[in-house]
Amino acid sequence: MKKNIGIWIDSKQAFIIRLSNNKHTIKTIESNIEFRERVEGESKKFGRFGGQYISYEKHRENKQMSQTSEFIKKLLKEITNCDSFVIFGPSKMKKILKKEIKNNMLLAPKLLGVFKSEQLTENQMVAWVKDYYKI
Repeated sequence: MKKNIGIWIDSKQAFIIRLSNNKHTIKTIESNIEFRERVEGESKKFGRFGGQYISYEKHRENKQMSQTSEFIKKLLKEITNCDSFVIFGPSKMKKILKKEIKNNMLLAPKLLGVFKSEQLTENQMVAWVKDYYKI
């Protein structure tokens, strides 16, 4: 029997819906990406000695990129042993995941499509995936 997967993803979490033998299982993976955080010691953006400016924005961007990369790696590890999968969700995270999958020679042929979707409940996600695979 085929192992088909549907991935609903946004920036906070991803739901992996596995379909096999007309049964489904759902696994949730949290992203742990911190979007709004205060860095300890952060203060005004200029120094006491004139034209010295400090920027915390680059540090935040690097930290977010690192956390996003870890989230994508977790997802790729989950979908390595399937026959086909589809990605859907409301945020730009699905495009980031698609880009990583296109760079992976083993997973790229298994990707059937990337679709825009709204916030869905777990039952709606399962119904969407079953409808997509015509089960």
